Amino acid sequence: MIYLLEDDNNIRNFVTYALNNSGLETQGFEKPSEFWRAMEEKKPKMAILDIMLPEEDGLSVLAKLRSNSETRNMPIMMLTAKSTEYDKVIGLDGGADDYVAKPFGTMELIARVKALLRRTEPQTDAKEYRIGELYLCPSKHIIRAGEKDVTLTLKEFELLTLLVQNQGKVLSRDAILQQIWGYEFDGENRTVDVHIRTLRSKLGDCGNVVETVRGLGYRIGGNN
Repeated sequence: MIYLLEDDNNIRNFVTYALNNSGLETQGFEKPSEFWRAMEEKKPKMAILDIMLPEEDGLSVLAKLRSNSETRNMPIMMLTAKSTEYDKVIGLDGGADDYVAKPFGTMELIARVKALLRRTEPQTDAKEYRIGELYLCPSKHIIRAGEKDVTLTLKEFELLTLLVQNQGKVLSRDAILQQIWGYEFDGENRTVDVHIRTLRSKLGDCGNVVETVRGLGYRIGGNN
């Protein structure tokens, strides 16, 4: 079950209809008070929050969800007309997992909701990976480069895990964008390249395991 908190009736009904039709059971709420009453009855798998709301804004709702032990790890997406970089930073720094600005495409929204649910599913596989001096345990979120523990952002961790779990395979930028971000960027976007660069930097000497395959994409373990 997904809970959608959106005070615009047209948007709420449209998003609820689209998600339900895509196999994602969704219930919409106009006011935070209605949302909180439903939360007392049943906790959803995910919440989608507008920011501009009556009674209290979506950032306040987000903060309360993140401060509660029962909903601290719930995937949360902000769906809002506030689209400036500052607004996005405020939302993401406040604990949101993704941020979709209005107006948005239906297929993009569905893809990003599904991608967020996939990324936040609990992992039961305790498989460990060792590539040279690099160690990764996805289920425990442990990354070591030599003897040093490495701290990565969520996207960097997901990127490293994807490459490691596909050792020897070349993953194109489009494939990485689809699997990590859940939707496609135009050809001028350098998001993957930027994340690869910061990932290599944080891995130090182990960063050279991430190989650039010119004209194709990236891989790990291509020479093994």
